[in-house]
Amino acid sequence: MNHQSTQTAAQSATKTAILTGAGSGIGLQTARLLHEAGYKLMLVGRDQAKLDAVAAACGGAMTRTADIADSSAVEAMVEDASKRLGRIDVLINNAGWTIMKPIGQYTAQEIENIFRLNAIGPCVAIARALPHMVAGGGGCIVNVASMAVVNPFPGLFAYAAAKASLTLMVKSIVNEEGKKGVRAFAVAPGAVETPLLRSMFAEHTLPRRRALAPEHVANIIMECVQGKRDSENGGTILIPSP
Repeated sequence: MNHQSTQTAAQSATKTAILTGAGSGIGLQTARLLHEAGYKLMLVGRDQAKLDAVAAACGGAMTRTADIADSSAVEAMVEDASKRLGRIDVLINNAGWTIMKPIGQYTAQEIENIFRLNAIGPCVAIARALPHMVAGGGGCIVNVASMAVVNPFPGLFAYAAAKASLTLMVKSIVNEEGKKGVRAFAVAPGAVETPLLRSMFAEHTLPRRRALAPEHVANIIMECVQGKRDSENGGTILIPSP
C-alpha cells in the first residue's frame, strides 16, 4: 500500500461526531472525551468564544454557531458537518435550556421555545443525520434528556415533556434503523453542576454535593458511543443525583 492509500485508509477509519451544546458543562466534558478517543469533531453552540476555547482544548476541532431551536439552522448544521467531516458517525443532542415557573404562568411562546430547543431541534438533527449514518454502515445517537422525564420537578412542566420526547425518539430509531447498524440512547441525568442549573437554583437551595459532576454524565455518554452500553440500546439510562 502506497503512502496515499495509507493516508486515505487512516482518514476513513477516523470516527466523526457532531456535539451540540458543546460550549460548557456536559458538552465541554464530552468534547474532551471524544477528542481523547480520536474522534474528529464538529462542536456546535450559540457562543463562538466558548466554542473556540473548547476547540482549542480539542486539537483545533471544527466549530459551528447554531441555535438548535431554529430548524433551518439545524438542517444546515448537519449538511455542513457531512461535508467538512466527510461522514457522520455520532450525533450527540446535548443542547438544552428551560425556565422554571408554575404551569399556569407559562406563555404559549415560552412553551414553544422550550419544545423547539429541547425536542424539535434534536428531532430534525436526527432526521437529517440518519441517512448519512446508514450510508456509512451505522452510527450512534445519544439524546441528553433529564430525570424530569420520570419525576418532573415543580416548575419544569414544558421542559420535562420536551425531554420525554427524546426518550421515545431513541426507541423509534432502533426500531426503524437498528438492523442497519444505528444505535441510540437517551441519557437522563438528575441535577448536574452546570450554568443552566445555577441559573435556576442557588447553592444554598441545591448544594453542589447534591449535583452530578458533568464529567460523570460525559463518561456515560462515551460508554454509549463506544458500545459499552449496548445492552441498553434503544432505552433510557437514568442517572440520579447524589
